[in-house]
Amino acid sequence: MSAPDTKSDPHVSPEQLCIGLYIHLDLSWTEHPFTFSSFKIKSLEQIATIQSLGLRQIRYSPDKSDGPPLAPPPKQQVTSPSLQTPPPRESDPVFQAKRERMARLAQQRAKAAACQKALVSAAHTVKSINQNVFARPDEVRTSAQALVDDMAASMLVDADVSIQLMADKIGGEDLYHHGLNVSLLSMMLAKELKQDTSTVKAVGLSALFHDIGELEIPARLVKSVGSLNKAELALWQQHVEYGVQIGKKLGLPAEVLQAIAQHHERVDGTGFPAHVKAAHMPLMSRILALVNAYDDLCNHPDPQHALTPHEALSTLFAQQRSQFDALCLSTFVRCMGVYPPGTLVVLSNGATGMVVSVNTTKPLRPTVLIHDPAIPREEAILVDLEQEAEVSVTKTLRPQQLSAEAHHYLAPRKRITYYFDSEA
Repeated sequence: MSAPDTKSDPHVSPEQLCIGLYIHLDLSWTEHPFTFSSFKIKSLEQIATIQSLGLRQIRYSPDKSDGPPLAPPPKQQVTSPSLQTPPPRESDPVFQAKRERMARLAQQRAKAAACQKALVSAAHTVKSINQNVFARPDEVRTSAQALVDDMAASMLVDADVSIQLMADKIGGEDLYHHGLNVSLLSMMLAKELKQDTSTVKAVGLSALFHDIGELEIPARLVKSVGSLNKAELALWQQHVEYGVQIGKKLGLPAEVLQAIAQHHERVDGTGFPAHVKAAHMPLMSRILALVNAYDDLCNHPDPQHALTPHEALSTLFAQQRSQFDALCLSTFVRCMGVYPPGTLVVLSNGATGMVVSVNTTKPLRPTVLIHDPAIPREEAILVDLEQEAEVSVTKTLRPQQLSAEAHHYLAPRKRITYYFDSEA
């Protein structure tokens, strides 16, 4: 997908606009009332609004248009609205709608900044937990419980939880973000499964410590990007038992220890280390096993083998469905959305973007960061598809399908990290 060649695009006068013409408004995003700077004209009202912008020429794309523009009128008959004084923008309802959209955009940016700040703090806490797990077990247990309580507080009180995509390597360490990702998403899933507060927090605690046993495994095995041989695989799998032993020293509850022991088990018995089946896996274990598998697919040690969030969900549902609890899986897909945060998408109007958040109650209408070369990257617009009923996702992309310019602009994440925003 290459960037458009704006030099070769033809132009038309405002009088030649018609329904079905795909146009480009070469203005600052704040200087026109539309959500997108490039779009297909759908109504006479849109034409009237475009003509009121004062443009003498308007660029359009013949290959994206339904047909040619209108023929230019004879010169003596031209009374171009582009030469007329446009109505005051303060009283224009279409510009008022744009101002409201800009206010929502400012709110979205503020929420994202707050999430980033919270994630940095949480990552530092997890780093401290890992560094002090042997030397200060009581302090570690208290810190972990406080972190889980803090994450659960607004998630359990507020109605809608919006899963936000965070910037790469906030706080610095992928290992800590895996634990945070799994903890957050596991708690979200437990909440959606109508579990009580104590269970939601216990799930979060088990997720936070589920890989703690890897501290006893050589780092070269934990971070290996290649295949492990039989002996190496057996040693790495021992991290489950080591994790349970560490959990006991920390004084973690029995149900948390069981979830740690079973986070690699599968309901069909194909997991490890005990090959137990669904009947012997409590709900906490089934939740943790699913979410851990999802994050492992998204955040493979070798980024070349990492799946996009959309691909990871599709893989779990289409190829590995028998390995996971059916209710947990279907609920997880619904919560994360068909297009989870981090998914690259093409919208029905031709725009390319990246999903940055999904409201768990409206999974088909995520918020998308839009690639628009006319807008500086640091000011890129966020479009809430819940507010844009006429626009929808038509397909997903892999990062390598983006042009170099779009790749730099959207900066698709090499590592997927989530946090959450709650809204009453």
